[in-house]
Order: sequence, then structure tokens, then C-alpha cells
Amino acid sequence: MSTSERKKTLLILSQVYPPDPTSVGQHIADVAEAMATRGYNVVVMTANRGYNDPTVKYEAKELRNGVNVRRLPLSSFGKKSIFLRLLGQGSFLLQCIVRGLFVGRLSCLLVSTSPPMCSVAALLISIVRRRPITYWLMDLNPDQMIEMGWIKESSPIVKIFNWFNRRILRRSSGIVVLDRFMAKRVLLKADVKDKLTVMPPWPHEGHLEAVEHQDNPFRKEHGLDGKFVIMYSGNHSVCTPLRTVLDAALSLGDDPRLVFMFIGDGTGKKEVDDTIEEHKPSNIRSLPYQPLSQIKYSLSAADVHLVVVGPTEVGVRHPCKIYGAMALGRPILLLGPDPCHASDLVDENNLGWHIQHGDVQAAISMIKQMVDQDVGVLAEMGQRAKNIINEQLSQEILCTRFCDIIEGGLQHNTAHSRIPAH
Repeated sequence: MSTSERKKTLLILSQVYPPDPTSVGQHIADVAEAMATRGYNVVVMTANRGYNDPTVKYEAKELRNGVNVRRLPLSSFGKKSIFLRLLGQGSFLLQCIVRGLFVGRLSCLLVSTSPPMCSVAALLISIVRRRPITYWLMDLNPDQMIEMGWIKESSPIVKIFNWFNRRILRRSSGIVVLDRFMAKRVLLKADVKDKLTVMPPWPHEGHLEAVEHQDNPFRKEHGLDGKFVIMYSGNHSVCTPLRTVLDAALSLGDDPRLVFMFIGDGTGKKEVDDTIEEHKPSNIRSLPYQPLSQIKYSLSAADVHLVVVGPTEVGVRHPCKIYGAMALGRPILLLGPDPCHASDLVDENNLGWHIQHGDVQAAISMIKQMVDQDVGVLAEMGQRAKNIINEQLSQEILCTRFCDIIEGGLQHNTAHSRIPAH
């Protein structure tokens, strides 16, 4: 019997996984690799094509940093339409169920919300194989779809979705949500407070390193020397509208010190590109996703990072971008409602500025304050942010805690299975 056959096997279901750059996949990989170092045989089932760009194809099988990655065909057709998304998700879930039922020496499962109904596959495998699940809620559906106005709360789809939600919540041995607002919504679906943990995601510290402006090739390449850069980097979603800051940027077009950079992709990027096309501003720039090997340079090029929480996002999505900016020691410009998780961090710790959606005049006023702010004050804000990451929210602290939750659920399940039936 080989060593891998003797190990306990952790099965992870996630439609996204590195080298795909999607943030959820990177967090899943951190946990997978950490569990592999703890002696588990970790098997990840994921899509064989890029989530944002389905023309990118990955190896069907790969041993990646100690993790056995199995990439399934016909599991991602891109994000151009709801139909293509659902088609890819449906194919992925069916393959996960079939393959998951036959994974050797299965001990436990980890499932996230990518895709939203991935929990259904984990639930069926768990029931048949009688193995515990750790459920990691990165976002909350159907709540998100309801808040966006895509479906009505009275819809049969909502009732079916929530029926499955209650089943997976009750079946899970450990449940991890990202903030207190999400926890409140989950507890309205099922009373699972005895196994619910509130834990934010950690920054991807392996790709983050603060680079001084004068040493940063990204700033030189894009003509940013001497400029004050406000940056939004990552997925541009319709759920996180940028209109308020874009309008403020247009009004501040005569200030030669200011540059607004929007890096990444997504359905919400059209709002940025249309603004550039219509007004041709000299102070607004749009770039695609940067390679992971270059991300430390692009993120470090910012003087302030823009973090956006959509008006309907509180409790259903989490502002993960904030942690990368904090880890780099950069102040935050928060565009979002109050209260929300990001406002808890920014306002209570004096990490930057907070503006509301639609209040363009307040945005203009605050941005002027930033540009005129003493560099020492900006540095102090950034240092406070970095200290919070180092002392409370680092990958080492939070990923270790997450792995403990997985093992705790496995130990509880093993002890429970040994209780004799009466």
C-alpha cells in the first residue's frame, strides 16, 4: 500500500483553482496546500479552462504543490451569458458528483460557493459516503440574486435554493462565513451557531510585496512618476458600481497630479471603458488583469486603493480586495454603505476615507484632501493597516485556523461514528 493510499483524503470541490487568477481559487489553494503539509492526500476537482477566459486550457491532471488537481472537461464556458455560466456549472457539478462518489479513502470534504450550487454536489457525496463537510461561504445565494433584482423572493428557484441551503448548513460539520453581516443572514436560514465561524479571507501574501515608488517598474512603464494614483484592482462587477468615483475623476480632470487606474476585468469593466471612450479623460486609465508574477508592482504603484461595496452587497458578498491593500500598507478609499464590514475596518481604525454611493461632491472633496495630505499621515494610515494584517489577519494565522476547523469536523465525525447505536 502506497503512502498516499494510507493518508486521509480531503476532497475539495471548486470550479476555480490556480493557475487561474480568480481570488476564490487562490484561497482554496492556500487551504489545500496547507492540508497537504498536514499529511492529507488532497484531491481538488476543478474546471480545466479559465473562469474569465475559457480559451485558456489547463492540464487535466497535475500534482501542484503537493495537491492532486483533477481538471474536469466542459466545466467552464466563460461569463458572456447566464446560459453559458449555468451550462458550465451544471456540467461541473454532475462530474463532481459522479467522480466524488468513487474517490478512494475519502475522509472529508471542503466546498465553497464557486459555483453557487456546488454545495449540492458536496451534500450528495457526503450523504452517500457518510463523510463530514466543511462549508466555506464566499458569498450568499439566492440572497445576492434577490438583492440585485435578478429574481424575486417569492420565486420557486429561491425556495429550492434555500431548501438546499438548509440541508447543507445542517449537514456541515463546520461553516465559515466572512463577516458578521453574512453570519446574520445564514442564521436566519438555519440555527447553526454552534458550528459557525466568522473569519475573513486572508491576503495573498505570497504575491504581495511593497515596492517603493522610485523602484517600481510599473510606475515607470505607465508614466506614473510624480502622480498620485488611486487604484481599483480586481474583478469589476455590476454589483460594485464605480459611477461615483468615475464622475468625481471626470470633475478632477484638470488636476495634473491625479491618476485613477482600473485594473482587471469583469462585467462591470464596461462602465469604466465606456467612460474613457466617451470623455477621453487623461486621468482615467484601464488595464487588464496583471500576471501574478507582476502583481506586487501594479498594486504597489497605488498611493490609495479603492475598495467598493455595492449598495445591495452587505451580507451577501465580501470586500476581499481590502486585505491586499492593507497588507501592502496602503490607505483605503471606501465607496460603500454604512455600516458594512469594510467600514468597520476603515472607520474604526482610521485607515482612510469613506464615501457613499451617489455622493459625487463628497468624493471630490475627499480626493482633494488625499492629494493634499501630508505623506507622513498617509504612511501612518498604511502602517496601521499593515499592522492589523500582521497581528490579526495574516495568511499564517487565518489559514491555520481554517485547517483546524476542517480537522475539528473530522474528529467530531469520527467520535460520533464510534458511538454505539441503541
